Amino acid sequence: MGCSLELSEFKHGTMIDFHLFNKSICEISLLLNIPQSTVSGIITKWKQLGTTATQPQSERGQCMLKCIVPRSRQLSAESIAKELQSHVAFR
Repeated sequence: MGCSLELSEFKHGTMIDFHLFNKSICEISLLLNIPQSTVSGIITKWKQLGTTATQPQSERGQCMLKCIVPRSRQLSAESIAKELQSHVAFR
């Protein structure tokens, strides 16, 4: 994975505006010179959450928990908590 930069709120709004004017993800990607996966992710996030703002840290921790638990179902709650804290603490 390469280095990622936050897009400005203006670019987020521009993507949503283009989407509302029935531009395809491919067209939006070409117009703004942003990868299609990024455009798709922003539009999906906007449809689901009604916003394109970055999620608070606590929600990211919940996402990490969803990744840890299925991967290691035999672990105790204490060891899962320690692993979650170690992942969240470094981000």
